[in-house]
Amino acid sequence: MYLSPLLLLLMLNVSFAFAQSDSLTFKKARWESKRLAGGVHLRQAQFTEKSLFGSNQYISLIEIKPRRKNRISLAYEAKEKRMTSDFAKRNKAVAAINGNFFDVKNGGSVDFMRVNGQVINENRLKKDNRRATHQKAAVAISNGKVHIEEWNGSSDWESRLEGEDVMLTGPLLLHNNQASKLDTSLFERARHPRSAIAVTSKKRILFITVDGRSEHAAGLSMFELRKIVQWLHSTDAVNLDGGGSTTLWETKDGVVNYPCDNKTWDHEGERNVANVILLKRD
Repeated sequence: MYLSPLLLLLMLNVSFAFAQSDSLTFKKARWESKRLAGGVHLRQAQFTEKSLFGSNQYISLIEIKPRRKNRISLAYEAKEKRMTSDFAKRNKAVAAINGNFFDVKNGGSVDFMRVNGQVINENRLKKDNRRATHQKAAVAISNGKVHIEEWNGSSDWESRLEGEDVMLTGPLLLHNNQASKLDTSLFERARHPRSAIAVTSKKRILFITVDGRSEHAAGLSMFELRKIVQWLHSTDAVNLDGGGSTTLWETKDGVVNYPCDNKTWDHEGERNVANVILLKRD
């Protein structure tokens, strides 16, 4: 189909106007904030009347300042599944977010995981030995500090990453302050509940959840999620497992987002998962 230069210019201008409007809506949002511990805050915002990306949204994040006592770690089951809240309570965490992609039927991550220097799960590659998108980025943790890494194309990349804890996940959203390329698959174009972890320009760690599959919250495409982490001043960010797995927990109030696995707008719809990312206090 031929588009005249004038029509194309008009379409680009409309798209830019909507992008500006969404950015302003996000920046002017009224965020409810609560202190969880020293340097740790829960922030939540609800977007009604289809005001963000032409939809209702509910976004929660836990912001963690880089202090000595605030340490990020992983918790897992090699072959089983537990609720995010269960992992958190067992490990006496301050906060937790669900982790990477896993075998729904049998448990265990389908992506490489190393915890305390020990390999827990290897990548389950596609039939032609290609990597899935969620095997092309990693959350690497060294001495409780997070680094988000990008696959370098080698077959043994993950085994060479620095850090006692390593979790492969994806797709990568931002790396070194640059937007990462996303594909046009339905998984990335469609709106779903989403989970992500990000590092900001001030070296703060963000655990982010976006609820969905409800009239109260539509969820985001991966492209919209990428915009959100940019508006949060992130320099590096990566997607975690989403959908019914999306769960954000903190020690004072428990689950604070609206997990959708029970198809009800409440805090009770957690899905059992294979692993989580924790915030612990020394």
